[in-house]
Amino acid sequence: MTHQYELMAILQPEIDERQVPAIVDKFLTVITESGGTIENIDIWGKRRLAYEIQKKNEGIYAVVNFTATSEATQELDRQLGLNEQIMRTKVLRAEEAIAMVASEAKRAEERAARKTAAKA
Repeated sequence: MTHQYELMAILQPEIDERQVPAIVDKFLTVITESGGTIENIDIWGKRRLAYEIQKKNEGIYAVVNFTATSEATQELDRQLGLNEQIMRTKVLRAEEAIAMVASEAKRAEERAARKTAAKA
């Protein structure tokens, strides 16, 4: 059974940004070979990290939306974890990611309502 997933990967900042799509594509062959599909690859580029990872303050972000089986997704995550060019990864099912965004928006609305009520 296939599900929709979202992968966020943070790559080493020393990598040339022109090489990032090729690096990401190399790992995504696990998905395509198992019958999954890649919907979108979004390279955000070099960004400042919220906290240091491996004594680095920056990283190159890549976000990939794909459909695959859970076994293929686990293998992708395993391979990404073994590669030294990848600093961090996070794989979420798309339903979970949407639910997280919705709950965060709801919390922000509740905070704004409390601030407004406190001022009145």
